[in-house]
Amino acid sequence: MQRLVRLAALAFASTFATTRPASAADSDIRLNSLGYLPLRAKLAAVSAPATTFNVLRDADGSVVLNGVLSGPVNDADTGESVLTADFSALTEPGTYHLEIDGVGRSVSFPIDPDAYRAAFVTSMLGFYGWRCGTEVAFDYGGVHFGYPACHLQDAHTEPLGGTGMGDGQGGWHDAGDYGKYTVNSALTAGVLLAAWEDYQAVLAPIRLQIPETGGPLPDFLAELKWELLWLLKMQYSAADGRVSHKITEASHPGFVMPQADTGARSFVPYGTAATADFVAVLAKASRVYRPFDAEFADRCLAAARVSYDFLTANPGNVAAAETGFIGDQYASTDTDDRLWASAEMWVATGDAAALAAFETTLRPPAVSVDFDWPSVANLGVFAYLGSARDGREPATLAGFRSALVGAADTLVKNHRLGGYGRALTNYYWGVNGSLARTCMVLSQAYRVAPNADYIDTCADQLAFLFGRNPFNRSLVTGLGLNPPLHPHHRPSAADGIDAPYPGLLVGGGWAYRQIDGPPVIPACTQPEGLCWSDDQNNYMTNEVAINWNAALVYALATFVGGGVQVPTGNGSAGAGAAGGPAGSAGAPSIGGAGGNAGASVSATGGAPGEPSRGSKSGCGCRVGGSSAGALPWLGAALALAAALRRKRTSGR
Repeated sequence: MQRLVRLAALAFASTFATTRPASAADSDIRLNSLGYLPLRAKLAAVSAPATTFNVLRDADGSVVLNGVLSGPVNDADTGESVLTADFSALTEPGTYHLEIDGVGRSVSFPIDPDAYRAAFVTSMLGFYGWRCGTEVAFDYGGVHFGYPACHLQDAHTEPLGGTGMGDGQGGWHDAGDYGKYTVNSALTAGVLLAAWEDYQAVLAPIRLQIPETGGPLPDFLAELKWELLWLLKMQYSAADGRVSHKITEASHPGFVMPQADTGARSFVPYGTAATADFVAVLAKASRVYRPFDAEFADRCLAAARVSYDFLTANPGNVAAAETGFIGDQYASTDTDDRLWASAEMWVATGDAAALAAFETTLRPPAVSVDFDWPSVANLGVFAYLGSARDGREPATLAGFRSALVGAADTLVKNHRLGGYGRALTNYYWGVNGSLARTCMVLSQAYRVAPNADYIDTCADQLAFLFGRNPFNRSLVTGLGLNPPLHPHHRPSAADGIDAPYPGLLVGGGWAYRQIDGPPVIPACTQPEGLCWSDDQNNYMTNEVAINWNAALVYALATFVGGGVQVPTGNGSAGAGAAGGPAGSAGAPSIGGAGGNAGASVSATGGAPGEPSRGSKSGCGCRVGGSSAGALPWLGAALALAAALRRKRTSGR
């Protein structure tokens, strides 16, 4: 039986990894193993000496493009010397690979106007695999995954001053463990709701592998509603707007399946950050669900109003009392959370006082290039800028628009600095999720000031996550080239199946401290860009989490159906590469300053019609502070990184 499981797992890997060429691929050629969109930038990193590259069509072996590699760049994150192949001039759909003299050939990759649809569906399947309080059952790549209903005793109310049990069933498990946390759940749901608001037309028809498929709600909203229904249960009562911070037990269980985690779990007392995030996401949900389920929308808005009134009457920050429940998890001050709540309440209701609270608190207008649960003010800014309501103060509105464009320009500039196209220059716990989340800043900026470089930079963050990285691997289970097999994820470790649950983004490398174990994992002493390994015990780099997956879903949603149909600006062509049409070495980029002379390319017998072109316990990801207020983007980014690095109270 075990042999059959392993054979199924091998079928899983071969079916859902990028198609491999007949001859072995060279690991020094690193590219997006999911593929590329016809109109978006197409870049590969080369970590071996070379001068030129060819792109060949798999079907007949013909050379369709050749070019000169740009660089090399000394990539400070890895210590590697990295060249860049820019083959953005190739727009004809098909399956191709790169060949580089003296180096070898790449894996095969598609150019496809809908290259990311399957990955989007699989990443949403990750959320179904996180469901709590219900049976989970699905097939992927010939392997069956699932478990019976779990945590049906959620949860004790004594910490809230009650007696006996309250109904805390449902929702999603948070990450590699089985806790459920209001702050992170609200951020996650808020990002997913933003994906729906921004890309509803292409997401609405997509079918997901969930029990509700084909029902009255679009599948995307049906999966999200599972989490929102749980969040509603975290409010103390319909008359008491306080919101419980989390449901956990006294310590994390071992690597067991969800139904085997039978320790006593409790509601943990409220904090104002959790309460404000609850307000924000439910106000947002009331807008999104109203066309489909007015009764549910009314319920969300009513709950949000009760908790918002509580916050208004109680302006001081209150930290949740988490003693005895693993320790401080998702703990932060509430200024940024209140900002998000005010913005969403104004957009949902037109409440002038909520608008004033938002406009007068975040001064001067600021947008962070890098944000996560400790710093959610950006979500308030996006709601504020995207609203069609009247009443915004013109100078403040202009200030936020300018700050947003400035943040996007910084991400584009960062993207050009290193060898692998990362839009962030820092590293910390869960940074892969933050790389994906830059697509929110870039996409919102594109709406304010259309610039193809913004969209290309977003696309290249996905390229990094799916193989254009120093590991030459996908960083999402079940997708792309050589994906992770051993995430820090209890069901994947405990189910007796070799293949992990699919569609889960791992946290990514950073200079993590020693993990005391068992087993002991020494602190990473390599360059931060190399500090990742596929090890289920290394929760600091290989855990999975719903907030990281939500960012991945948003980034993928940006390109479902092909994304923005504008040609690449070719100003994002990697470190040292200039913008402008391919073949015009040294041409200035569209969205900012160019670099050194770019890679020159030429079409050679291209395809017909092709244009001729020149934490958790021990988890630093859950302790933080607010970055709202007058912090500029750099200060906010540094504050976020410090929060996400901070040592937690105990091990995983």
